[in-house]
Amino acid sequence: MTHVTHLLSSFGMGGQERVAYDLAVGQLRAGWRVSAVSLAPPPDGPLGAEFAAAGVHVERIARQHEGLEPSLVLRLARWLRGADVDLVHTHNRMALIYGAPAARLARARVVHTKHGKNPMGGTRLFAGNVAGRLVHAFVAVSDETAAVARRRHEVPTKRLSVIDNGIDLSRFHPDELARTRIRQELGIASDACVIGTVARIAPEKNHARLLRAVAPLLGAHTRLVIAGDGPLLADVRAQTVELGIADHAHLLGVRQDAAAVLNAFDIFAMSSNTEGLPLVVLEAMASGLPIVSTSVGGIPNVVEEGQTGFLVPASDEAALSERLASLVQDPYEILCGANAERLPRFVRARPPPRVIVCRVNDVWDRW
Repeated sequence: MTHVTHLLSSFGMGGQERVAYDLAVGQLRAGWRVSAVSLAPPPDGPLGAEFAAAGVHVERIARQHEGLEPSLVLRLARWLRGADVDLVHTHNRMALIYGAPAARLARARVVHTKHGKNPMGGTRLFAGNVAGRLVHAFVAVSDETAAVARRRHEVPTKRLSVIDNGIDLSRFHPDELARTRIRQELGIASDACVIGTVARIAPEKNHARLLRAVAPLLGAHTRLVIAGDGPLLADVRAQTVELGIADHAHLLGVRQDAAAVLNAFDIFAMSSNTEGLPLVVLEAMASGLPIVSTSVGGIPNVVEEGQTGFLVPASDEAALSERLASLVQDPYEILCGANAERLPRFVRARPPPRVIVCRVNDVWDRW
């Protein structure tokens, strides 16, 4: 029986971790042995429990300090050999740096998925580029992400493929019952306009930009909802106080019911500095929401300007505010309730995660 291991920097809840989870569940359904390994020390993030509940074996092989740690490669390789792992799937650069050489030492195949730009250079870029020469296949989640990998010489071109992120449409769709339930939970009126986002609260997501953009729009009948956790949550909370919008902004932390939370929104907003192809944008579109987003990564490939949403330059905070204001004032200016029918073809046609797994493995098999 094939044994695949997903190697992650942590079990925190983010886009790459959710991709790994969906792949793992699909592989279990296909009859594979599946494990997930975190490089972070305990306590685990919320995804650790979800992996375990799904039947994935969960392991922690933690980094012991911040700098490069060659001994971690040996510890990983020892575990991979002992667990008889056939395929190691690394997710983003830290996992690649340690997982690719460890997989080679354990005589396992290795596939890497690049979920975003990974802007940090220096030693980490060099180490990642060295590790990129050891993979059997290197998958980018968008054409833009692949272009970054080529420009930064992260992998030999012949091993690089693009497989767009996809979602399970059986989970994400308009749901009036969920909309009512979440709004009642948050104390938001049924006729209020809700601008919302779901994302890890980290520097690259630039929630501060979103708060400044929406601040002039918020009031008794216009609310902001932010779902997600991360290192900047306390800063975001403090900023809502500084801007005088704390009474109209709901910071939910981590939610396991993202599909329901999305249905409580009227507008989905994203203010990121950089992205690959964020799952949550596809999920919001499938939920029938218009998108207002910075034009970064693969987002322009899936959001049709003026039809399914609006795109603004990442540097233009005023444009972000203006586009949000236009939808708050006239929520039917674009297809607020019908975006699920206007999804890009590759999203609408995407089957459940089990088949996405097969597409990734097709890439692996070619090498």
